[in-house]
Amino acid sequence: MLYSFDTSSKVGKVPHEQEYRTWLGRMTAEEIETIRAEIERRIDGKEIDTSSWIPGNDWSGTPFMPIYEKACLLNEEQAAMCFGLMLWETLMEREEWWGFGRYSLGGVDIGGMTYFRIAEPTL
Repeated sequence: MLYSFDTSSKVGKVPHEQEYRTWLGRMTAEEIETIRAEIERRIDGKEIDTSSWIPGNDWSGTPFMPIYEKACLLNEEQAAMCFGLMLWETLMEREEWWGFGRYSLGGVDIGGMTYFRIAEPTL
């Protein structure tokens, strides 16, 4: 489950819904499931992670490549956003609670959203 500290509430929907659904619609159900399984594998057991660091810079040979090639038609910026929304949706559907925010490291803004496990909030 995903919790917004900005609104003090549980998050129940994916932002940029129309674009996101368009991107997902360009991939097969199998590709989407493979990507989600890889996202789950990479976040299982973690307490904190940042969206742009999970897939890394080179998606070649990874389950994430269909996002770039098919879903976002070779547009790197859209592919990063699509991946971020897939991560968002995955965390939103998990049993444990996750918070999120945008942060910097060494005075430099981190490009992606940072997610961190939290205790169950009082809603």
